[in-house]
Amino acid sequence: MVSQIQTCYLHPDRRAGVKCQRCDRPICPSCMTQASVGFHCPECSRAGHQEVYTGAEAFRPERPIVTLVLIGINAAVFLAGTAKAGSGLLSNASPFANDYGMIGSGVLVHSRTSFELVGVAHGEWYRLITAGFLHVGVWHIALNMLALWFLGSQLEPLVGRVKFAVVYTSSLLAGSLGVMILSPHEITVGASGAIFGLLGFAVAYQRSRGINIWQSGLGMILVLNLVFTFGVSGISIGGHIGGLIGGYLCGLILYELTPRMRTHPAVPTLLCGAVGAACFVASLVVASGLSP
Repeated sequence: MVSQIQTCYLHPDRRAGVKCQRCDRPICPSCMTQASVGFHCPECSRAGHQEVYTGAEAFRPERPIVTLVLIGINAAVFLAGTAKAGSGLLSNASPFANDYGMIGSGVLVHSRTSFELVGVAHGEWYRLITAGFLHVGVWHIALNMLALWFLGSQLEPLVGRVKFAVVYTSSLLAGSLGVMILSPHEITVGASGAIFGLLGFAVAYQRSRGINIWQSGLGMILVLNLVFTFGVSGISIGGHIGGLIGGYLCGLILYELTPRMRTHPAVPTLLCGAVGAACFVASLVVASGLSP
């Protein structure tokens, strides 16, 4: 079997040495611009105003700023909720029974009393977003933030901060859609839907690069998390599976679909954002059918 030789998308008569780290299009040595991670094509280099690194700086990875900001927001919200609710949030007991201020206002679906229904189905659309930044108990937030750091610190330097932020947001909204479809009447909070989205995105990324996910260890990590999702009670199956699918779709867009098209470098990111927007709208449609 003869493998197809890739040529530069700007110079069809020249053999491509690598692919652009951002748009994934093949480029020849004369079109390669060294970035903090990998190489960029001339268009992505101009569009992103990338700095050119030389020497040892060329191998220094970008700091995962977006990942750190996300962890900081989650921690700040948890501490603010703890201050509002008292020691109840430090245990695994649900603190939502009496609606503890900002915490109670952010869950996907919640009922303060039998006479006052609140939630996405009753116009509080922001819960689709805020639920992804709320946690119950120290172990809940600790495990989620550890997973976010593990995945984010590796993925963010690879794809860039803007794309990473868009993928994370779209995965969060895809997880919320999964909850609205499978368990709309259950209290659901946590960043795990978005984190599962990062797992799905990583799977798509490795497959596009010809990396065997079982050899890399990613496949086993995914299987263990799925076993945990289906085998432990109280885990949001809809949130995890929805986020996983959303992140995987973003990976397909960035590394399978758009590299075959000659598009503006911003188009792949916009399409990933469209995944999140579609999930948001779909959640509202599902919620409209739940409202009495």
